[in-house]
Amino acid sequence: MKRLLGALFALALVAGLAPESAEAARVGGGRSMGAQRAAPMQRQATPPAAAAAPAKQAAPATQPAGNRWLGPLAGLAAGLGLGWLFAQGGFGALASALLMALVAGLVIMMLMRIFARRREAPAAPMHYAGLGSETVAAPPPSQLPFAEGGAQPGTSPAVEAPRIPPGFDVEGFLRHAKRNFVQLQEANDRADLAQLREVTTEEMFEALKGDITERGARQQQTEIIMLNASLLEVATEGGAHWASVRFSGTLRESPRAAAEAFEEVWNLQKPVSGETGWLLAGIQQLS
Repeated sequence: MKRLLGALFALALVAGLAPESAEAARVGGGRSMGAQRAAPMQRQATPPAAAAAPAKQAAPATQPAGNRWLGPLAGLAAGLGLGWLFAQGGFGALASALLMALVAGLVIMMLMRIFARRREAPAAPMHYAGLGSETVAAPPPSQLPFAEGGAQPGTSPAVEAPRIPPGFDVEGFLRHAKRNFVQLQEANDRADLAQLREVTTEEMFEALKGDITERGARQQQTEIIMLNASLLEVATEGGAHWASVRFSGTLRESPRAAAEAFEEVWNLQKPVSGETGWLLAGIQQLS
């Protein structure tokens, strides 16, 4: 009987804690890495006057880490406490039967939660903000390197006192930047080191490679629900062009995770001479 109860407790522990034990992560893992620039941190972007409408159904609020552990642990603690009382009080076979029923109910509840999470799959198209109120489907796979802005004039209503050269195609640049943000997440999910090497500086590539190596064979799928982009600055320093793009929105870092808000600056670098495209040189967290 003791072995059976021990096995049931172990099953309940695995069922309750396994979905949270190996969380995936987006490019950069939500931390700052690579080249950091002072200007984007000092000059926060002002929200545009007419932002794109969010998804029709609001994403569930992110649960604190403590709450995710509280349910399974509280159930197990209660079961273990009852088991100890029954064993010490000598209730015999009736107590064992009641305890088995409680543990079985806990296991069933955990399994139902797991299956319910796996069935969650939003069918709405991906929402992009930052270029008016346009809503488009997820971009198809295409060339991953960041596209260079053209010569058409443009403005960035989300930037306060921007450092952007006259005539820089802000709208076209942000359109390509958002597309490549999505594709970089996909390459990171696939652990595609060859593709990541093509669009990152050496320092950034080594950092991302380290994350992928640490992840090992674990599969992950980053789902971008809403993506906003604003151009903070374009500057030329030390023989290289720099562009800082502020990305924000909501995403899931695993299919069973709650949607989370994010906000970070991607610092892109391009040599002044040569035909090399924009490379991701650093990721900068704003908080």
